[in-house]
Amino acid sequence: MAPRILLDATAVPADRGALGRYVDGLLRALHELGADLAVACRLADEERYGALAPRARIVQDAAAQVGADVIHLPASTIPLHAGRPTVVTIHDVTPFAEPETHDPVRTAYVRSATQAAVRGATRLIAPSRATRDELVRLLEADPAAIDVARHGVDHEVFHRPAEDEVKRVSERLGLDGRPYVAYLGALEPRKNVPNLIRGWVRACSHYPDAPALVLAGSGGWDDEVDAALATVPLELRVVRPGYLPSAELPGFFGGALAVVLPSKGEGFGLPVLEAMACGAPVLTTRRGPLPEVGGDAVAYTEPDPSSIAAALEELIEDPERRTVLADAAYARSQGFGWTASAEAHLAAFDRAVAQYAAPR
Repeated sequence: MAPRILLDATAVPADRGALGRYVDGLLRALHELGADLAVACRLADEERYGALAPRARIVQDAAAQVGADVIHLPASTIPLHAGRPTVVTIHDVTPFAEPETHDPVRTAYVRSATQAAVRGATRLIAPSRATRDELVRLLEADPAAIDVARHGVDHEVFHRPAEDEVKRVSERLGLDGRPYVAYLGALEPRKNVPNLIRGWVRACSHYPDAPALVLAGSGGWDDEVDAALATVPLELRVVRPGYLPSAELPGFFGGALAVVLPSKGEGFGLPVLEAMACGAPVLTTRRGPLPEVGGDAVAYTEPDPSSIAAALEELIEDPERRTVLADAAYARSQGFGWTASAEAHLAAFDRAVAQYAAPR
């Protein structure tokens, strides 16, 4: 008999960033696979989760008595003392590998929650082999208690855009058809935005009609971003639109000359996969799990400004290579779906229930 799963989404932030997209995609796929689900969430999210999983029981308290056989915490939060098996998704261990690239206040909580999950959860889920290996190396997690479940991508939302989708986004950004280099993500040191800005300036400053740089995304902190922006010559243009809704992302990614995501560290790299699904030529780094996502379908760079500049200029100068990369990226993205991810999660839940019931 399949276990009843309580998915605790109470810690999912309101901005529907990568964590929100993970929970949304996973929940819908679990529901479509017929999983017996209950979802704990904030009042503001009840309607959303009810639409994604109509047969699920929606509650506002993770400790509610829903007869769950296993509890899934998808946000790296501290496991409850619930008297039943718990499975925690650990998205990212860069707060341990590179603590200086994170907000020190939030990092203290994340590190504490991750350590508690390693000690107290029945099983852990990692979104990539690289993250699993870092859990073992840095936190001495038991490799036999970690399941790898790669993220998927919603191919209905993230798709090759039609011309009118590209045009609408270009007009919204005030570019009116002008070429641009795209970035999507938080302004955090590990995302390496200052070096992206410096590399873009070096690559583009000699072009008479240089592509703009669009830095999209909500929130984050990086004291060096403003300093890097202050060095941008007047003839170059930077656009900072802030948060872009999911409906605009295909036009944003697919309309870009290149999508550049030169991160110093990731747990998976969901924006890389989403840009690939939109048929964009992507430039990223070989750090952590990013090669697991991009394979041979993306271009790579070292994270320093000179390397970014050289790799970006190669893409700008070679439209044929951009087309080849875009086609390869789109084709590779089709192998990442939320159904396969949900199946891997269900296997982890089954293992957790069996492991919890076994004699100790």
